Amino acid sequence: VQLQASGGGLVQAGGSLRLSCAASGRTFGSSALAWFRQAPGKEREFIAAIRWSSSSTHYADSVKGRFTISRDNVKNLVYLQMNSLKPEDTAVYYCAARWGPTLYTTRNDYPSWGQGTQVTVSS
Repeated sequence: VQLQASGGGLVQAGGSLRLSCAASGRTFGSSALAWFRQAPGKEREFIAAIRWSSSSTHYADSVKGRFTISRDNVKNLVYLQMNSLKPEDTAVYYCAARWGPTLYTTRNDYPSWGQGTQVTVSS
């Protein structure tokens, strides 16, 4: 599967952005898609995941209530709607995929990755 993330940019604190991840290749009937982020000098951290077949979701505590992950089955897109952005949300955001429905939260559980998209939140 090939993944391509887009939608990053510069936004002021309190603002919103929506990231998109275009997925192509193998079908996704029994798969999980996730978003991770990596700030300079920090480990890549889990943000959110969604089960493709049922839209079940799971979020990191740091973004719960502010970020929403969703998917479009027809367009093979996964979105990350980010609201109430904070300067500490500044990072490169990555989408990732794995086969199987379990919503894992560690990067090693996702074999497929897209290139990152930079999100910068100014104070």
